[in-house]
Amino acid sequence: MKILVTGGAGFIGSAVIRHIINHTQSSVINVDKLTYAGNLESLTEVSDSNRYAFELVDICNRTELEHVFAEHQPDAIMHLAAESHVDRSIDGPAEFIQTNIVGTYNLLEAARTYWNELEADKKPTFASIT
Repeated sequence: MKILVTGGAGFIGSAVIRHIINHTQSSVINVDKLTYAGNLESLTEVSDSNRYAFELVDICNRTELEHVFAEHQPDAIMHLAAESHVDRSIDGPAEFIQTNIVGTYNLLEAARTYWNELEADKKPTFASIT
C-alpha cells in the first residue's frame, strides 16, 4: 500500500511515518509545507528508505496536490496537516482558516479528482484514513 500523509514532518505525522516504514511494508509520500511545526530531522531514521518520499507542498495549493497524486498514485490518504497551536490562532486566525479549512477542502477535491480518474478496479480499494 502507498499512503499519502499530509503534515508528515509534524510531531504526530513523523511518528506515524516512522511507524509505517519501520513496522509495515507500505510506502509513504510525506506532503508537508514545513512551517514552524515541521521538522524533517524527526524523519532521519527513515528518510533513506526506498519506501519513503518527501514532497514540499502546501495543501492550500491544489495544483501542487494534484501533481503529487498524479506522480505518486497513492492508495490511501492520512490527513494530519493542521494548524493546531491555540496561542498562535489568537494572534493570527487567518492561517488556521487557510490550512484547516481551505487546505482540507483542496486536499478533498484533489483526492476526489484523483479517485474519479482511477480505473474502476482500483476505486474500491482507495481509502481515506482520518
